Amino acid sequence: MLAFLVGLLYLVSGRTVRAQDATGSRFFCSAIPAGADPSCSFEPNGNRVQSTSPVEDELRNTILQLRETILQQKETIVSQQGTIKELNSKLARCEAAAEDSAGRSRGQSSRRKDYSKNTMGDLPRDPTETIDQLGKTMQGLKGRLENLEQQQLRANTSAAAAGAGGNAVGPLPAELRELLKHRLGALEGQLLRKVAELEEEKSQLYNETAAHRQRTESTLTSLLERITELERSNNAFKSPEDFKVSLPLRTNYLYGRIKKSLPEMYAFTVCMWLKSSASPGIGTPFSYGVPGQANEIVLIEWGNNPIELLVNDKVAQLPLSVSDGRWHHICITWTTRDGFWEAYQDGERLGTGENLAPWHPIKPGGVIILGQEQDMVGGRFDATQAFVGELSQFNMWDRVLRPVDIMGMANCSSYMPGNIVPWIDTNVEVMGGASKAALEICEDRMFEP
Repeated sequence: MLAFLVGLLYLVSGRTVRAQDATGSRFFCSAIPAGADPSCSFEPNGNRVQSTSPVEDELRNTILQLRETILQQKETIVSQQGTIKELNSKLARCEAAAEDSAGRSRGQSSRRKDYSKNTMGDLPRDPTETIDQLGKTMQGLKGRLENLEQQQLRANTSAAAAGAGGNAVGPLPAELRELLKHRLGALEGQLLRKVAELEEEKSQLYNETAAHRQRTESTLTSLLERITELERSNNAFKSPEDFKVSLPLRTNYLYGRIKKSLPEMYAFTVCMWLKSSASPGIGTPFSYGVPGQANEIVLIEWGNNPIELLVNDKVAQLPLSVSDGRWHHICITWTTRDGFWEAYQDGERLGTGENLAPWHPIKPGGVIILGQEQDMVGGRFDATQAFVGELSQFNMWDRVLRPVDIMGMANCSSYMPGNIVPWIDTNVEVMGGASKAALEICEDRMFEP
């Protein structure tokens, strides 16, 4: 553009000189101010010569208009470049977010994908809203790109109509346009893959929900069947005596209670099967308390002390050892005459003694508790004295049994229910989480290691 203007000025100047030469005009010498351009005309007083030629005025106006047009085009192009940079930055963030999401999908293919991450601005967490938002973003980006291309086309048309100068800015580079189109295409592919992944995730969630529901229903069915089985086992044992009482924890609220009380007695025999591995001490297998004497009859192993028999709160230590986690049959006999006692383990008499509450009758009307020591009749238990293990076939007689009878029960060759307290399902109730379960003690012992 500048070259074009200089050429026009040159042509006009040449015509003027030739016209002056043809009329025989003379040349005048004029002083030029220091530092001034020699090609410019000056008056004698040093001022530039102001041309009043209409052609020069028209050219000057044309130049000013072209300059204004060029400045406007520059401003438009700068604005377009800013918009393009913003679009390019947006596309770069989208592409980075898409690559990050794809990396997480490949690294966590065996787990549920976390779509709560923000991968493009402010995407919603719902899969349907995510698809809609991605589609809207794509349409917005396409519209912005088309608007930029239209603006650039109008700018190019306007610049071509006004003439192209040396300082004119060219159209949008083809490389940038291709890059934008390529990234838009990649984003479209990302959108399609995202839609496919969301559909697949929806299908997987449905399948997982159905499988979880099926597993839950199966577990509940098995649990109901187990409860029904336990209820049947608790209420319908093969024989009334073929059951056990389980006391698995050392607490003050798990225990069994014998519904039948005792009459006044001058002798007794207590036999039972028990199994425990508690340490230290197995606790209190049973206790009998009456008003005024909570320790009327107690069998207890407390801490590191040996097993003790209490009658009317008088104590005798028994040479028994049953804390090996195996079933053992024990029997204790006592008579008021001289307070004589005997202790049997697995049919064998391991110890005897006398002077244990001699001439004291066992008082009637008390409470028999399995697994706890009573500090008051029927209650006020101490967890440190609780029995931990299993009990079965607790029987009580109002006489001293013969050794042969005790041996027969221990080796399962005979069974003798107690004439005072027999081991019958309906005669035993459990409290606080203790349980009753079917047990054939002699068969169970055969399979012990």
